[in-house]
Amino acid sequence: MSPCRAQSYGLGFYSHEVVQDKRTGLELNLNNLAQRDKFELSFDVTFLPNRAIYFGYILRLIGDENQNIDLVYDNQANTKHFKIIVGERLSKISFNIDEKQLFERWNKLRIIIDYKGDKITVISGKDQMSETGIHLKRSANYKLLFGANSSRQFQTTDVPPFKLRDINASQNDKLIANWPLSEWQGNVANETVNQNNGTVNNPLWIKARHRNWQLEKEFNVPGDASTAFDAANEDVFVITADSLVTYSVNKTPQLKSTAYASGRQLLVPGDQALYANNRLYYLYMDQTAMGTYDFTTGKWDKGYHNFATNNGHINKFYSKADSSVYTIGGYGQLVYKDSVRRYNINNQRWEKIKYKGDTFTPRYLAGLGANANGDTVYVIGGYGSASGQQIVNPRNLYDMVRYTVKDKTFKKLFSIDVKNEDFVFANSLVIDSKSKSYYGLIFPQHKFNSSLQLITGSLDKPSYHMVGDTIPFLFHDVNAYADLYYLPHSGKFLAVTLFKENDHTRVRVYSLLSPPEPVAESLLEAAGIKPVFWIGGACVILLSVGVFIVYKRRKKTNVLPLPQAPVEIAEPVTTTANQPEPLPVAAEEPVESRLHPNKNAIFLFGDLQLFTPDGNEITKYFTPLLKELFLVILMYSVKFDRGVSSEKLNEILWFDKSEKSARNNRSVNIAKLKSLLDKMGHCHLSKDTGYWKIEIDYNEIQVDYHNYLNIVSNKSKLNKQKIIQLTHITQRGNFLSNIEYEWLDAFKSEVSNEITDSYIQFANSIKVADDPEFLIKLANDIFYFDPVNEEAMIIKCKALAHIGKHSLAKNTFESFNKEYKAIYGEAFERDFHSILE
Repeated sequence: MSPCRAQSYGLGFYSHEVVQDKRTGLELNLNNLAQRDKFELSFDVTFLPNRAIYFGYILRLIGDENQNIDLVYDNQANTKHFKIIVGERLSKISFNIDEKQLFERWNKLRIIIDYKGDKITVISGKDQMSETGIHLKRSANYKLLFGANSSRQFQTTDVPPFKLRDINASQNDKLIANWPLSEWQGNVANETVNQNNGTVNNPLWIKARHRNWQLEKEFNVPGDASTAFDAANEDVFVITADSLVTYSVNKTPQLKSTAYASGRQLLVPGDQALYANNRLYYLYMDQTAMGTYDFTTGKWDKGYHNFATNNGHINKFYSKADSSVYTIGGYGQLVYKDSVRRYNINNQRWEKIKYKGDTFTPRYLAGLGANANGDTVYVIGGYGSASGQQIVNPRNLYDMVRYTVKDKTFKKLFSIDVKNEDFVFANSLVIDSKSKSYYGLIFPQHKFNSSLQLITGSLDKPSYHMVGDTIPFLFHDVNAYADLYYLPHSGKFLAVTLFKENDHTRVRVYSLLSPPEPVAESLLEAAGIKPVFWIGGACVILLSVGVFIVYKRRKKTNVLPLPQAPVEIAEPVTTTANQPEPLPVAAEEPVESRLHPNKNAIFLFGDLQLFTPDGNEITKYFTPLLKELFLVILMYSVKFDRGVSSEKLNEILWFDKSEKSARNNRSVNIAKLKSLLDKMGHCHLSKDTGYWKIEIDYNEIQVDYHNYLNIVSNKSKLNKQKIIQLTHITQRGNFLSNIEYEWLDAFKSEVSNEITDSYIQFANSIKVADDPEFLIKLANDIFYFDPVNEEAMIIKCKALAHIGKHSLAKNTFESFNKEYKAIYGEAFERDFHSILE
């Protein structure tokens, strides 16, 4: 299935895969209807795939007389699943939607309320179903409750996992309300006819999931690791020395580890693996061998060990045409490779292919993608040299070449044009043969603190453009690896990164829904910045998108952006009993909340975001270097109120340059940063004291880090109001969650410790009997930062026991004990009864 298959907006509904108060609800209102005339409600609906439970309320339509008209989905076998309920009675209206259609396409449903005829009609596709004599009560006003709701008398948390868009209400053939549900973020559903906006709880905005990569899973494995991908089952395999770790999108649990029946496997740092032909292969390039893993027996047939590979960052693919694994390029011992090697699975032999055609420059760090049969592959970019020698003029390469298995021929197709920062590619490309296009991840290989950016381009011509936001990526030669996969059934991309440090490898899995949204490039020149990756004529299109988004944002009612959760819910680190829950917002607002949340704001919790007085987000204009420069100065300005010296900036950002070069780089980037900050207003960069400092008027600009410091700086004055404010700050996410710099680690650690200490200190200052529900929520927030915090576990268990929820208290303790043992390798020393004493 093509990666460009569906429209990318709507509202997704969290369902039974999350706890009740995390499920999605949408509340809309219709007012002043003509009670004698019939009216029509229509909307598009589709179901989210790969969920365990499909059951619950899609819509509850509540009139003035509290008569309910419900659309429900019942997953019982041998029955029509969509049903209409009126009051306490199941109506005669029921229908099905073809399963493939329901999960892969939008389906329009129309509900017509006819007061005169006392009739309800439902139209689904070509099917029309009606029932009369149902005693409809006339109503001028209706509540439209989609999904979960807490409305008195009609409250429900039974929600099927579905997506919704384009809700329309009409009467007498006139459109009276329209909710497109095309938002990126927030808790407001904008209405376009009368600005009769609705409210959303726990929103899953689909549009944001087509632009923002979501961290699905992060875990560490001992020693070295390699990855492989099974597209049919949508499984990512992580091969380690002692076990096979499988991350499954469609299975529960999503993460499992299987110890090898053949014992510890010998691996070579930097070597790669491949899934093909229902087998898992480990490529021992230096030994010209292939290890094969049998899923039935759980055994590898061979293994080798070496200190490092002589063929790092090769590209590989499997060809069905001749049942062979091929490798292209690579690097080792100061030499770039141009070789093509073939391993025939049938005779289990390696051979070096004598290819022909156009010159293939020796390289590594290229991107490779194959067609479905594996007989035609495309290789783009990389880093290498014409001679293959690292010492002789190495450079970034930007040619797209095609290799055909049948005639063993390379054909250069074109070269892409790069005007600014150089980049290389993650290992795999996703090829869309139908549209003759490709997707690939690019990153600047000359930086340790790098970032991955998804691009899409044509297989016929050099045009390409960026889509989606960036992924943080630490790159250090064979100690780092990144790959891109496409999930055909789930309709999304996966990016997998590996980083080896000390004696373990950190694995991160990110997802992005397809089709990915393009990056909105606005007038960067006005900000004194050129795009990092200038993309010819495509920038005109991107500019238009940027202006359109600015225009739309100015029209919308802005709300505080909350962290957006993924369509596919990643397996939680802890069980439901220990999951953090947001604390309720207090009735009395703090001073900073009276500022408009999406205007004049700098957010450091969750994703870094800067909003101008007009509500425009300018974070996208920060290059990676500008972003780090801004954060260094900001952290030292807000935390220490003095700024940072030029010498410190050189030490952090330009340590590898001469004093003159560092000074020049600093001057250029300081000027760019000043230009950007000038757009904020009430915020400017100065050096009046001899230190670079960002001066901020906190009465005009909301800075969540500054607000956090005000709360935690004096723990003796903590009260419930301040704790609620603190939770309101942290509900956006962890501090600078997607940014990693070595100098930032100390700040991050301090933030986590201070927040946890503040929560615990306040919790210990009140008695369980005084506010047990609040203490439960507080304990959940502590678990968000520290899943094995003993004090939080005791607080939560005592509070649950106090309100009579003894089984939940016991589950909390058992979940804690399980997590504790997994981390420390031993059971928690106390038993359940002792902590309640």
